[in-house]
Amino acid sequence: MADLFDTSAATSAVDAKRPLADRLRPQTLGEVIGQEQVLGPDAPLGVMLASGSLSSLIFWGPPGVGKTTIARLLADETDLHFVQISAIFTGMPDLRKVFEAAKMRRQNGKGTLLFVDEIHRFNKAQQDGFLPHMEDGTILLVGATTENPSFELNAAVLSRAQVLILTRLERDDLERLAQRAETELGKELPLDREAREALLGMADGDGRALLNLIEQIAAWKTDARLSVDDLTSRLMKRAAKYDKSGDEHYNLISALHKSVRGSDPDAALYWFARMLQGGEDPRYLARRITRMAVEDIGLADPQAHRVCLDAWETYERLGSPEGELALSQAVAYLALAPKSNAGYVAYKAAVNAAKKNGSAPPPAHILNAPTGLMKEQGFGAGYAYDHDAEDGFSGQNYFPDGMRRETFYDPVDRGFERDLKKRVAYFEGLRAKRNAE
Repeated sequence: MADLFDTSAATSAVDAKRPLADRLRPQTLGEVIGQEQVLGPDAPLGVMLASGSLSSLIFWGPPGVGKTTIARLLADETDLHFVQISAIFTGMPDLRKVFEAAKMRRQNGKGTLLFVDEIHRFNKAQQDGFLPHMEDGTILLVGATTENPSFELNAAVLSRAQVLILTRLERDDLERLAQRAETELGKELPLDREAREALLGMADGDGRALLNLIEQIAAWKTDARLSVDDLTSRLMKRAAKYDKSGDEHYNLISALHKSVRGSDPDAALYWFARMLQGGEDPRYLARRITRMAVEDIGLADPQAHRVCLDAWETYERLGSPEGELALSQAVAYLALAPKSNAGYVAYKAAVNAAKKNGSAPPPAHILNAPTGLMKEQGFGAGYAYDHDAEDGFSGQNYFPDGMRRETFYDPVDRGFERDLKKRVAYFEGLRAKRNAE
């Protein structure tokens, strides 16, 4: 008969029912997997802890990379009382209670590390409420956000906290985590090599997601090693992280745009597909690739613009999924087209010049004179009709009187603009000749 006072068996039973992610939560910072750029000896947190001076922090990174765990362990390392709240469920009355408790704790000689999950969900007034308590040392704030702090947090909060970027776990990090899970479970996962790689891919850099998947697999009753097909038939693939209105939206469209600009059709098609798989509106992509044609290709390949518009129209006529194929072909065409931003640069330069000389009228000789009074005032006098001039070019000045002639358009020596560059040089030579006569 078991000892009635022996609680070890009951404790083991309780532990076995705890989620695997909770059971494997690191107990020291040294046990944290990944995030060396933050936790290493010469990294920000490593330096702070070594010097015994920890400042308020904002952890910015995707889900499942250890933001909460690191905050809790920082409290342990610095002997601060750990308080965790979520901006989703916490209002101003709750915050006031948290601050009052922290003040009392401070009076008794104990500091408070306040961890605020999803801190970007607090509005400006709520964020401002942290400031006096951060400044007088009542709390040491550690906020966690999946959104870009530059856009979502008040400048005043950011000026009092250091932003640390936590990154998605790499393949080797996930493998170490899987091995740690197998040790905790006391058995290997019933997967062959390819299936194990597929499992790590399903986690998509999220350690918590990986442990949840492993927990499901560990519960399967099987003695055989499962293949990729077995695995994918039993598990739903985790959706890739993508927020059509958040950072991932802007990160991926930036990646697509820069891949096109960098003449890499394979990378461009990858990011295009990633956005579609994430649920992006194909019409948004059609508009953006048309912008790429105008901005990054321009007159180096005038047909690129037309290719995009035709692909856009094809999508509108065909719909999904065939319409996306037309857009993907436009993406590949743009990536392989000769590149030039000369037109884009010329337009911006012309806009700046127009702002500086916005009130200067055109020279009188290129103004129409439909009335007698205007003719008397000299409108149109001395205008040289270019078709009547030698070479069809008069070389007259068309800028405002008194304004120095400027060069805005400088074609590149690529694609169709190579021909345009020759034309520019040709007319510059004629203009110099006419002005010398």
